[in-house]
Amino acid sequence: MALDPETFDALIDTVRRFVAERLRPLEAEVEAADAIPDAVIAAMKDMGLFGLSIADEFGGLGLNMIEECRVAIEMGRTTPAFRSTFGTNVGIGSQGLVMAGTPEQKAEWLPRIASGEIVTSFALTEPDVGSDSGSVKTRAVRDGDVYRLSGTKRYITNADKAQLFTVMARTGEEKGARGVSAFLVPKDLPGVTIGEPEKKMGQKGAKVADVHFDDVPVPAANRLGAEGEGFKIAMRVLDRGRLHISAVCVGVAERLIADSVAYAGGRHQFGQPIAAHQLIQGMIADMKTEALVARAMVLETAAAKDRGEDVVLESAAAKYFASEMVGRVADKAVQIYGGAGYIADYGIERLYRDVRLFRIYEGTSQIQQVIIARETMKRGG
Repeated sequence: MALDPETFDALIDTVRRFVAERLRPLEAEVEAADAIPDAVIAAMKDMGLFGLSIADEFGGLGLNMIEECRVAIEMGRTTPAFRSTFGTNVGIGSQGLVMAGTPEQKAEWLPRIASGEIVTSFALTEPDVGSDSGSVKTRAVRDGDVYRLSGTKRYITNADKAQLFTVMARTGEEKGARGVSAFLVPKDLPGVTIGEPEKKMGQKGAKVADVHFDDVPVPAANRLGAEGEGFKIAMRVLDRGRLHISAVCVGVAERLIADSVAYAGGRHQFGQPIAAHQLIQGMIADMKTEALVARAMVLETAAAKDRGEDVVLESAAAKYFASEMVGRVADKAVQIYGGAGYIADYGIERLYRDVRLFRIYEGTSQIQQVIIARETMKRGG
């Protein structure tokens, strides 16, 4: 359900000013501290950013996919760690509940997720299970009114501050994807422990950590959907998440282009701004063209999803192209800045590191290629 145009335009304007006036000035501080200031998190809660994709009946803003993508583009114009602060609540951490939760489950959790009172996370990846997500080894064994959950999940975004995890675990003896079920697992259940946050290449301020489950008694009422439906739920969640990440990639690319144009206009070599040199212009032209293509792909696919169309192929293609595109744009931005692009003072090298992750999470580029090819052949071309 979409917002009325006037209300949505006001939201976009508010987010744009928030990014420009509050977030961008804090980028170096967040990088150095590897943490988002509490005041910023509180402001995000007040703006409703934790509940963008949650229906208004549960206290969210109830944005449709194209509206969510437009907000994500705006948030992409600053360090991705800021968006990640509420990203799991908007996407992978809440959407399994939105898509497959019972009325009781939704009533219990969604209002607190939308307000930001509860931070959610999505626990699929394991030490030996990444792209082959149908091979999860974490097990959930039925024991009366509970499932006994045991296993380890790896590189879980926001695990350090999450109070609720959507966990994929194997139930029964069936092998492969059909043996996987989904569970809502509160952090405070006995047997849940969180590892130390990992040291990462980029996106400082957004933490990932291991989550360990040692015979955790998860109430049977916390299962999402029927037994064996977990993989299907996970794939639906990831389809939506890929579009959101694609939109963030567009926003980062647009930020990099704007910064590069400004720098090229002010940096003089051979008696004129480097923007006057055709080889610099060629890089800017390539950057802008690719960013425009990615923006069009994302918004067209989001509109199709809002119409109820099957966009498995298109979401994968948008994520594949946009994440690869922003890597190329970041590389050219460093080149335009020259030596300054390699120095931390300008922030370009930080964004160069930040965007590398986009080609890995929510499904690697290679997984997107597999999906694109499979769906193309299924459709006959």
